[in-house]
Amino acid sequence: MTEFTPWASLAGGILIGTAAVLLMGLFGRIMGATGVLAGFVWPSGRDDWAWRASVLAGMVTAPALYFLISGRAVEVEVPVSTLAMIVSGLIVGMGVTFGGGCTSGHGVCGMARVSPRSMVATCVFMIAAFVTVYVTRHVIGGAV
Repeated sequence: MTEFTPWASLAGGILIGTAAVLLMGLFGRIMGATGVLAGFVWPSGRDDWAWRASVLAGMVTAPALYFLISGRAVEVEVPVSTLAMIVSGLIVGMGVTFGGGCTSGHGVCGMARVSPRSMVATCVFMIAAFVTVYVTRHVIGGAV
């Protein structure tokens, strides 16, 4: 069972949207998490690496900042096996490669730019997510 957290979700969405707008406005770059990570691992130059390192540092340190402010650790519950996470990660990695971007790049930034390619990609992501959740929870009973 998944808990609905509207306030935390809203806050997260506002932070992601603000970060995406700032990155586009200040650096002219699209904030696709997979592309940020790939460019960090295989940078095209020192300046390119620096902003990517900053974005990734923010992603890593945000939970620590949340803990300092709230006194509560970020709770992460993963209701699937390690094997399922590995297989899922490989499938998502293939999708990112074939789709030319990830959900943050297409879904947040591409949709905001009214990119037809991103609109199609986001629809495909969402349909795949709906089908996956339905099959996992209702067809095979969540025993993944």
